[in-house]
Amino acid sequence: MEDKKVLVTGGTGLLGSYLLQRLLKDDASILALRQSPHPERLTAEELRRIEWVEGSILDTSLLDEVMTGVDSVYHCAGFVSFNPSHRERMWRINVEGTANLVNTSLRHGVRKMVHVSSVSALGRKRNHQTVDEKAQWDDDSNLSAYGRTKFMAEMEVWRGVAEGLKAVVVNPSIILGCGDWSKGSSAMFRNAYEEFKWFTDGSTGLVDVRDVAEVMVRLMDSDVHSERFIVSAENWPYRRVFGEMAKAFGKKPPSMRASPWMGGLVWRWERLKSRFSDREPLLTRETAETAQMHVSYDNGKLLAHLPGFSFRPLEESIGDHCREYLVKMRGKR
Repeated sequence: MEDKKVLVTGGTGLLGSYLLQRLLKDDASILALRQSPHPERLTAEELRRIEWVEGSILDTSLLDEVMTGVDSVYHCAGFVSFNPSHRERMWRINVEGTANLVNTSLRHGVRKMVHVSSVSALGRKRNHQTVDEKAQWDDDSNLSAYGRTKFMAEMEVWRGVAEGLKAVVVNPSIILGCGDWSKGSSAMFRNAYEEFKWFTDGSTGLVDVRDVAEVMVRLMDSDVHSERFIVSAENWPYRRVFGEMAKAFGKKPPSMRASPWMGGLVWRWERLKSRFSDREPLLTRETAETAQMHVSYDNGKLLAHLPGFSFRPLEESIGDHCREYLVKMRGKR
């Protein structure tokens, strides 16, 4: 019998690269779209076991070509930015790209799709509240361009479900993993390593990238569909997160509290600097506001649907990834 093909989009990103390694453990026949270089964390042998196709989810002709014979789709591709100037690019990749993938999956009779969304798509963060899957998007009160594109991408998936596609949506909180620490959530590790002095009073949900990949595979292999799931292990204060990272690196933890008004000054200054340089602002209005909020995420629905699954403790997760970053840095010297 011919192997059932698995298509992975965004396989060169943080989550996508870990997902590929997890799928290879099951000897899956994998087809992976890429626009960036191959992920560094995969070995030469692992790279050879994957059929790589260079292209974009915006290329509908390419999607039609590669989707032939595909049984299941893991949609990890997306553009993450909290810089308002990237609004158009985020819309094209996150919304139009998802629509293309949904349409092609329907045409080719794909058995099931697991779509990676974000807790940002659950609506404006609710200070001192616990968020679950019932949270409703409020377009009038949400300032996040990224969150809106992820919400609209979910709408494309639900439209596909209404047309007959079996799909599951996962909404991860902040993902902890060893990747390119110049961007995304991985930059938190770099800040801790460089002994960034400032901390905020906020708190949020976090989850190990390996757990997100495991959840995706288990949901794909289950009978569950037409559901969304928050994927978040624990809720921690930001100060504790950076303190734990600093300890694992053998560095000094943050010691200076950044008040809301200070954050307001910083993001405005960063916006001004970015207008006269090619560098992205280190802080935006959205990230400054988010860092001051106390938000908790409820993972009860996911755990009820996946009996036997449990999340890694965040202390273990942070320790593992910090050690891997240190090994990477020693290898580049």
